[in-house]
Amino acid sequence: MSGIAAGASARPRRSQSSRVRAAFRRTGVPWLIAGPFAIVLAFPFYWMVITAFKQTTELYRLDRFPLWWHDGLTGSNVGNLFHHTPYLTWLANTAIVGVVVVAITLALSLPAGYALARLSGRWGQSMGVGIFLTYLVPPTLLFLPFSRVIAELDLQDRLWALILVYPSFTIPFAIWLLMGFFKSIPPELEDAALIDGCSRLGALARIVLPISVPGILTVVIFTFSLVLNEFVYAITFITSSTNRTLTVGVPTDLIRGDLYNWPGIMAASLLPAIPLALIYNAFLNRFITGFTGGAFR
Repeated sequence: MSGIAAGASARPRRSQSSRVRAAFRRTGVPWLIAGPFAIVLAFPFYWMVITAFKQTTELYRLDRFPLWWHDGLTGSNVGNLFHHTPYLTWLANTAIVGVVVVAITLALSLPAGYALARLSGRWGQSMGVGIFLTYLVPPTLLFLPFSRVIAELDLQDRLWALILVYPSFTIPFAIWLLMGFFKSIPPELEDAALIDGCSRLGALARIVLPISVPGILTVVIFTFSLVLNEFVYAITFITSSTNRTLTVGVPTDLIRGDLYNWPGIMAASLLPAIPLALIYNAFLNRFITGFTGGAFR
């Protein structure tokens, strides 16, 4: 009897330990794997926050712990951006170029991607890959011909120069991505709409585009991110401070020779990063769906 009781008491202990191990595998292991990556990715934002609101005199003191405030927070770095630099102008220029380039990219890549996915038969895939290969051409190779085009059109030091150049490497990727996404949509849905009296454009607008919202959002995010981060063409074709975008204005106006205004640079980088991070996080699931539903098919 005592052996039976001991075996009965051992089984609950084993079952309890197995539940603990199963719970650790479900929650603990993912945190152990993702935790170090999250810390590494979050550290630049933490460093920007600390530096942006730190006093300059404290920044260069080696006896102070660099990852915290010791002399208190200051907003003078942000105030200097708004009152002594054309920071708001850089933000406006970046937003204008980004919105116009996104609109041009969608206007050309949506019909092209749909045509290659539905109307080109067996040549559609080959043409799509060929268009995508043009995206892989390094931008530095296109610098000389683009410079000649900008000079002939008299667009030097104007935002229209960037609006003309940027779609050359956003449209090929967008076409390739949307073509793969359109291929993932069953053509029977469009056939049913055509039978019900819709035209080809009507089926595209009422059936295909609403389903393709994740892919379209992916194109929007990718295009705007590229415009926000592009540096070579922006510093080449734009010379005046009032026409610069954020990517060029910050390093050229906040760095004077070998003097780096680190608090100002961090503040200038942090302010647009916060709303962009919130927007990207809000559409993260759709962004992932756009890539997995389109690019890898």
